[in-house]
Amino acid sequence: MISIENQQSILINIARELKEQITAFTIGGTAMMFQGLKNSTLDIDLVFTSSKDQEGFIQAARKIGWTYLDSKIIYGERKNIPIMLKLIDERLDLFLIEVIDFIFSDSMQKRAKITKQFERNLILKIADPHDIIIMKCATDRIKDIDDARTIIENIKIDWNILIEEAQKQINLGKERAILELGTFLERLQKIKVAIPKKILDELWLLLEKQIKQKRKH
Repeated sequence: MISIENQQSILINIARELKEQITAFTIGGTAMMFQGLKNSTLDIDLVFTSSKDQEGFIQAARKIGWTYLDSKIIYGERKNIPIMLKLIDERLDLFLIEVIDFIFSDSMQKRAKITKQFERNLILKIADPHDIIIMKCATDRIKDIDDARTIIENIKIDWNILIEEAQKQINLGKERAILELGTFLERLQKIKVAIPKKILDELWLLLEKQIKQKRKH
């Protein structure tokens, strides 16, 4: 596990090796730690919007001993899996714009209002809790249900943001977005997380509408 102190040290050490200033967005447990919602994480999850920035980060990490890890070990044959690096028991998951079945959209980027800087050249923007939930739905690993539960039980959720973002993902070509989000929220509801019924009803109505529109074409 990566503690808050470990995470800080990892990011500072990589930042010192960067030749140019780069920006990335934190998602998953990494973002939750910056939000004060978690004390440790299995990996550091970053989303880059530029392949140049992603490659610059990778080169800096490899200078200090990080090596490539086969992403399929964790993510299988899913699409848009990250480039993964490891150093002993620590892991970096480095996505480029797309996170499995979702896109880290312009609206998600705008909601990431908290910024952290490491040394001179590493700028990290912390994903909004609503978008952490959506990205958790995308990766859908064992720990993601527990993390989503923590967010919902500690943050006042504006459920309309989740619905609007799912609709935006459909417009961006991510056809499974509403299905993935609805299924994820249903799983949370089954373990007694307070998911409003009207939100699930609205998502399933949107899914029906999506299916009908697809059949017309």
